[in-house]
Amino acid sequence: MKVVIQRVSSASVSVGDDYFKEIKHGLLILVGVEEADNQEDIEWLANKIVGLRIFDDENGVMNRSVIDVDGDIMLISQFTLHARTKKGNRPSYFDAAKSEIAIPIYNNFKTRLEELLNKVVPTGIFGEHMQVSLTNDGPVTIIIDSKNRI
Repeated sequence: MKVVIQRVSSASVSVGDDYFKEIKHGLLILVGVEEADNQEDIEWLANKIVGLRIFDDENGVMNRSVIDVDGDIMLISQFTLHARTKKGNRPSYFDAAKSEIAIPIYNNFKTRLEELLNKVVPTGIFGEHMQVSLTNDGPVTIIIDSKNRI
């Protein structure tokens, strides 16, 4: 799994006129799933994310986690994180998992984040064209690939 984590003061996602979710202070997470991902990737990545000390303490030092600051998390599926761009100008998404594999992993990841955060994690709609807005706070943006944990 690959994630792009952005510390935000606000974020929202909409799909058409009927779907809108938003968060305030917290993390916007874009996640891409590949076929080799499994429960071990979910556990490691979810624990890593909620424990990341990327929020300021009283001295202005990034020393607090999203849990410490009672922040929110929004999760957005993003298969394009697995783009291959070495050849030509059209990215290949060969490494991105097909929806029948990606959706259960994505849903399990969401559930695990909710368990650790003890809050509902708003999401976009998997596979839909979405409008995502955010105010990156810092800016702080971190990229993590669960395959690079060792």
